[in-house]
Amino acid sequence: GTISVGIDATDLFDRYEEEYEDVPGSSFPQIEINKMHISQSIEAPLTATDTAILSGNLSTQNGNGGGSINLALRRVTSAKGWGELEFGAGDLQGPLFGLKIFRNLTPRCFITTNCALQFSSRGIRPGLTTVLARNLDKNTMGYLQWRWGIQSAMNTSIVRDTKTSHFTVALQLGIPHSFMMVSYQHKFQDEDQTRVKGSVKAGFFGTIVEYGAERKISRHSILGATVSVGVPQGVSLKIKLNRASQTYFFPVHLTDQLLPSAVFYATVGPLVVYFAMHRLVIRPYLRAQKERELEKQRESTASDILQKKQEAEAAVRLMQESVRRIIEAEEARMGLIVVNAWYGKFVNDNSRKNEKVKVIDVTVPLQCLVKDSKLILTEASKAGLPGFYDPCVGEEKSLKVLYQFRGVLHQVMAADNEALRIPKQSHRIDADG
Repeated sequence: GTISVGIDATDLFDRYEEEYEDVPGSSFPQIEINKMHISQSIEAPLTATDTAILSGNLSTQNGNGGGSINLALRRVTSAKGWGELEFGAGDLQGPLFGLKIFRNLTPRCFITTNCALQFSSRGIRPGLTTVLARNLDKNTMGYLQWRWGIQSAMNTSIVRDTKTSHFTVALQLGIPHSFMMVSYQHKFQDEDQTRVKGSVKAGFFGTIVEYGAERKISRHSILGATVSVGVPQGVSLKIKLNRASQTYFFPVHLTDQLLPSAVFYATVGPLVVYFAMHRLVIRPYLRAQKERELEKQRESTASDILQKKQEAEAAVRLMQESVRRIIEAEEARMGLIVVNAWYGKFVNDNSRKNEKVKVIDVTVPLQCLVKDSKLILTEASKAGLPGFYDPCVGEEKSLKVLYQFRGVLHQVMAADNEALRIPKQSHRIDADG
């Protein structure tokens, strides 16, 4: 589903300097909602090959608008293609009948054809759209589109999508719009899936330059903002929020002219608001949500943790005699002796001093794994080792080991899923430290 709310904020920058006698003036700028659009679609599988799609939309602009509802039936005819029949009706246009066909021509090439008949008071308006696409290489697609009838045009585009970037170049020749467009999007490989994008579009209608960014703000939500600067369109700020399968779009028209002040506020304003909201609202909310989830997880696994703890303690008791013999053998050869070992969640930062330290003593089970003065742990959670258990389910854990080798103390801390091999010279504790 999509909800779009158009906002006219031109009074912020393009105010009339003079006040008419018969029109009372106002010291506050007038910000209006001048258009809205709502669309929703539902897919319902009927059989293994048939799907029904019900969609509808409502639009209004400056007090006038209309809507339509459509029903489509899609059937997968083979592994190479499918067909779709569409029926629609609206209060502004008459009935609509459409046929869409998709077909894989080769493993690297496919074609889509969409035929439509729109009935209106002016007669029947036919339309035909055909798209031919080819995979140029592993990350690049080429598209050739021909549209006839309603807004006839020929469009060709090349799209390259990689792990770190998305690049598009398109050229269209048509009635009434012909243009050329180049866009680039850089994908940062961070936890928040940050993306920065920019595009230039030039044609008979003028020139538009757009730049913006988007970022993941929660598990299912992505927030983005784009600044559009064009001639003769002016300056606009477009804010978009994707929440699961819902899209909320807010285009804010700031000015019809190219005013530097409008460009500045459209660029800096969203950044200031975002960072303030992220620090004061989003981050505390996510932290509280994570704590609630961890608390629920701890409550649901409390009995399991207790059972694992009892099993680990029983295993440690059985290891005592083996560990005693291993220590005697290692002491005789000045080998590897585990002095102390702890496993769990360590808190060293003063800003997190209110958090509880949740660690368990794993000196005995770790010494039991020593063989020929060596200890090797693979890239797996240490909670599965004999004599270990998870003291803090769902939280980050580490293994801290203080050991003696050749009569010299060594110390190392490794993440839960990090491979560990001791002894190592880099673990050595300097005598003067």
